Amino acid sequence: MRKLFAVFKREYLQTVRKKSFIILTILLPFLMAALMVIPSLLVAKSFGEKRIAVLDGTGKLRDAFEPNQLTAAITQDAPKELRKIVGRRGDRPTLVRAEYAAVGLDTRAAAAPYLARLTGEKLPEDRKLDGVLLIPSDVLTNVGAKLTYYSRSSTDLISQQEIARVATDALTRLRLSERGIEPAVIEDVLRRTPVEAIQVSRTGEEKKGGELNFLVGFVFAALLFIPMLIYGVEIMRGIVQEKTDRIVEILISSMSPIQLLGGKVLGLAAVGLTQVSVWMFMGGTVAGLAGGMAAASGLHLGQFLRLSIVPYFIIFYLLGYLIYVCVYAVGGAISNSEKEAQQATMPAMLIIMLPWFLLAPILMNPDSRMATVLSMIPLFTPITMFVRVLVSEPPFWQVGVSIVLTIATIFLLFWAAAKIFRVGILSYGKRPTIPELWRWMKVA
Repeated sequence: MRKLFAVFKREYLQTVRKKSFIILTILLPFLMAALMVIPSLLVAKSFGEKRIAVLDGTGKLRDAFEPNQLTAAITQDAPKELRKIVGRRGDRPTLVRAEYAAVGLDTRAAAAPYLARLTGEKLPEDRKLDGVLLIPSDVLTNVGAKLTYYSRSSTDLISQQEIARVATDALTRLRLSERGIEPAVIEDVLRRTPVEAIQVSRTGEEKKGGELNFLVGFVFAALLFIPMLIYGVEIMRGIVQEKTDRIVEILISSMSPIQLLGGKVLGLAAVGLTQVSVWMFMGGTVAGLAGGMAAASGLHLGQFLRLSIVPYFIIFYLLGYLIYVCVYAVGGAISNSEKEAQQATMPAMLIIMLPWFLLAPILMNPDSRMATVLSMIPLFTPITMFVRVLVSEPPFWQVGVSIVLTIATIFLLFWAAAKIFRVGILSYGKRPTIPELWRWMKVA
């Protein structure tokens, strides 16, 4: 035990004393925040407004596409995420500028010069079009009539949806008006009612802020995933380096391979917990400073950053870390270079990372059959079950069973890793095959 602690102490102090560790610990939260904010700002700047020609075969929708009316309609009805993306002019987003034209019965023939402006490359910028919307002349009477939208990009979905929504709303109002309904009554009937999302816990407690819950889930999943990945790779590199430099031959002459592996694993696990604790302290400080403003706006940050999450975070961090590190330790023990180790561990790591790839559907429906099944599979438990605990309230028996199964799997993986580590740490030359690894576990 004393020798294991000596390795633990060395690995821990050697890492936390590095300038790179200190700089990364302090700067990474700011870098992560920048990675989330800067792309949104770039999208906002690059999105710009779209110039769209609206060719109206009915000749009755001019008012709906007047600049002020169009902007007001988009401001009122566009999703909040859209309003954040497209930027603002004054207090209203500028998304679409419509060039309205009342055309005759043959809208397709009238569209020809506008389509030429859509594809023309030598036209001045103020003459180019980003889209052309055709409203057929029989749209008010023909049930099968369709709006047609032409654009230069097949993925220009936002502009298409917004301009089509405005046209559809205007057509609905026009149909009602032609049936003798007063304009004031139409506006009152078609007025949209906002929806407030509230989560109800098993104890009956009501919690607001579904969008923020989604963001918090991503942040905490990243806090679990990133340190596990970083320090798993660190262990793999350390083993490969010691093996390449033949230092490991000196080390295991004074201790068992199990003591060496255990010390390395626990030492870097403590490093990861130290780093995450600093990040959580920084985040808690920011949340505390922002808590007053959030409370004033009706948002209580305590529902997202409650203290009961901390023990769960520590438990699932350790479980996930130990699973990752066993895979990386085996990869380092059986390889002669870092490149070989990465190739050896890549298939297993892609499988273990499955919950990260499925994080969005898990967050949106944490009690679905997919999320429940994944959270009960030990390789996927750390991220999946913690995210479920964070944004929902899974039955306690599911949490307990998942933890027990994961601990049993870790013991099995650590036993296999120790067996392979004992033989592989002194093996050089060709990387072993799977049948050879099986023989190593039997003879070690």
